[in-house]
This record gives sequence, C-alpha cells and structure tokens, in this order.
Amino acid sequence: MDPNAHFPLSRRDLLIAGATSAAATAVPAATPSQPKPTTMTAAAAPMSVRLSVNGAPRQLEVDPRTTLLDALRENMHLTGTKKGCDHGQCGACTVLVNGRRVISCLSLAVMNEGASVTTIEGLGTPQAPHALQTAFVKHDGYQCGYCTPGQICSAVGVIDEIKRGTPSHVSADLTAQPMLSAEELRERMSGNICRCGAYSNIVDAITEVAGAKA
Repeated sequence: MDPNAHFPLSRRDLLIAGATSAAATAVPAATPSQPKPTTMTAAAAPMSVRLSVNGAPRQLEVDPRTTLLDALRENMHLTGTKKGCDHGQCGACTVLVNGRRVISCLSLAVMNEGASVTTIEGLGTPQAPHALQTAFVKHDGYQCGYCTPGQICSAVGVIDEIKRGTPSHVSADLTAQPMLSAEELRERMSGNICRCGAYSNIVDAITEVAGAKA
C-alpha cells in the first residue's frame, strides 16, 4: 500500500503546518485599540502643622506626605537646607530638631508637630556667624559648599552628643566620656558625605570648636 495514499501532505509539510498553527494560536488576533482605564489617586487633604523654626513660630497647611525638607524649602523658602540624594544617604539636608540632628528628607513635616527646628539660617548670620561656620572658613572645610549646611548642622549635634556623653560605634567604653578624637568625629560625621573630599579639614574645624567648648 502506498503510505501516502491517505496522507496527501508530506511529513515535512505537516510539521510546518503544525508549527504555523501553534504560532497563530499563541498570538491573539489584533483588536481595535481601546483607551486604558485611568487610575485616579485621591489628593490627600492638607494637614496643619505648627513648628518653631529658627526661633519663630510657623503654622503650615501641607499635604501629609510632605517631608520636613520640602516644607522648609518650598513652604518656608529656607533653601540653605539642601536636597541631595533625597534618600537619607548623603546628609546634605541635616537640620536640628529639638537639638538633635535629623535627616529632614526622611522625616514628614507633620511628624514634627510642635517641634523646634533649627536650620543653617538659624545658626548664624554673615554679621554674627556661628563658631562652626567661622571654623569651616578658617580650616577650608568646604569646596563647592553644597554639603556644608548639613555638615555644620550635623557637627553642632555631634559636639552636643560628645558633651552629653553619648557613645558612638567606635567608643571603646560605652560608659566613659567619649574622647574628642579624629576617629570619634569621623565615625559620628560618617553620615554626611562631602563629594569634594574635605573631610580632614572638616574634622579640624570641629576639633577646634569642640575643644573650645570642652
């Protein structure tokens, strides 16, 4: 009997036809384009927050998602506090909240209700600079200057930490008064990045001011 009598297609043609059919089944037929449904995100209702900023009372109406950094820069126009990474990694936005240093891009404005906030503008003026501002100039503790406001606010917090006896990760004895050493200062200031690399000068500036306050 002729093996092709009941199969007019050759084996090769059958395989090709099967593959073509499978491909056609896998790809859905084109349909007229339809507009995609839009997802509407409801705007958050503004919230009131009261702060004391650089000694002055401030009351703001802000979106509850507004960071303290954006409230300072956009709502109060205190642009000395810099937005660097906006992820809490560079320290450029450091401010003092109730005397403690805080990364303001990671703190919501409404979380600080009633708090006392000090920015670089509140530490000193060109006519009456803060001791650390003077020391940074004296020791050339900055180059481009972008990180400097955060560096100085952080340094104010560091000096206070050492004065209060707060240990750091490199403190050998957690119960002893921390030593005013380059190692201690570098560890405590490690969250503030200087892309210009003025670290040794920054340590010198802090050491001079911290030594004078000791």
